[in-house]
Amino acid sequence: MVKYIFNRIIQVLPVIAGVLIISFVLMVVLPGDPVLSMVGERYDENTVAIMKKKLNLDKPLIVRMGIFFGDAFKGDLGDSFITGRPVTKEILEKFPNTFILAVGAMVVAVLVGVFLGMFTSLFPGSWFDKIIMVLALTGVSAPVFWTGLVFILVFGVYLGWLPPTGYGGIEYLILPALTLGLRSAAQITRLTRSAMLDTLGQDYIRTAQSKELSWCKILIKHALPNSLIPVLTVIGTDFGSYLSGAVLTESIFGWPGIGRLALEAIMKRDFPVVQGTVLFMALMFICVNLTVDILYGIIDPRLRAERYH
Repeated sequence: MVKYIFNRIIQVLPVIAGVLIISFVLMVVLPGDPVLSMVGERYDENTVAIMKKKLNLDKPLIVRMGIFFGDAFKGDLGDSFITGRPVTKEILEKFPNTFILAVGAMVVAVLVGVFLGMFTSLFPGSWFDKIIMVLALTGVSAPVFWTGLVFILVFGVYLGWLPPTGYGGIEYLILPALTLGLRSAAQITRLTRSAMLDTLGQDYIRTAQSKELSWCKILIKHALPNSLIPVLTVIGTDFGSYLSGAVLTESIFGWPGIGRLALEAIMKRDFPVVQGTVLFMALMFICVNLTVDILYGIIDPRLRAERYH
C-alpha cells in the first residue's frame, strides 16, 4: 500500500508542474496590461516604469517564470491590484466558506444518490424505478444556474421559507447546497443503480442469499462496497470541483467563496488574484483526485496488485 501511494504521488508531480506553467502562461497571453489597470487612465511613463520594475515585468520571460515558480512553492502568490492584500491570504479567508458549501453539497448528494440508487436496484423496471430514473436524468440535464434560480424563486421569494441569498447560519447554506448536491445526487443515483444491478447478479451474492442472510446485510456488507468504485469517481470529481469554487452557485446565492472571488477578480482585471485562484483551484482538484486514487487501492486491493503485475 505504501508503494502504491508513493507511485501515485510521483505521478502527480508533473501535473502540478504543468499547472504552474499554464497558470503563468495564462497571465502572459491574456490581453491588457496589468500595470495600466493598476495606475488607471491618468499616468506618466515614469510611474509605469517603476510599477513594471516592482512587478518584475521588465525582466525576460524565463526569469519571470523562475521567480513565479519560486514564489509559488513558498506560498507567495503576490498581492492583489485592487486591495493590495496578499493573494494567498485572500484565498485562505474564502476557502472555509467554499469548504462548508462543498461538504454540504456532497452530504446531500451521497445520502440521496446512494440511497435511491440502492433502492431502485432492488426493483428494476418498476414504476418507482422509472420515476426515479426520469428525475435523475432531469437532474443531470438541468443547468446549475437554472436550478438555483428556481430554488430562489420558489423557496426564497414565493414561500419565504429560506433566505434567497447571503451568508450566515445554516439556513443560508441549504439552498446552495441543494443546488449543487442534487445535480451530483442524480449522477450518483444512476451510477449506484447500474453498479448494484451488476453486483447483485454475481455468484457471491447468490451464495450470501443461500446462507439466508438478510437483504439489508447483503446490500450493505457485500453489494455496496463492491459497487463503490464508479460512485467514488463521481464523488471525488464533483467534490474536487466544489472545493475549487462553484463559481455560478456562489455568485447566484451571494456565497463568499473562492468561486465568487475569482469571478470578481476577472471582472476587475485583478491579475494576481485570477492567477492565484486558478492555481489554487487546480491544486485542490489534483489533491482530491489523488485522495480518490488512494481510496481506490484501499477499497479494492486488486487495483494495488494489478499496479505491479
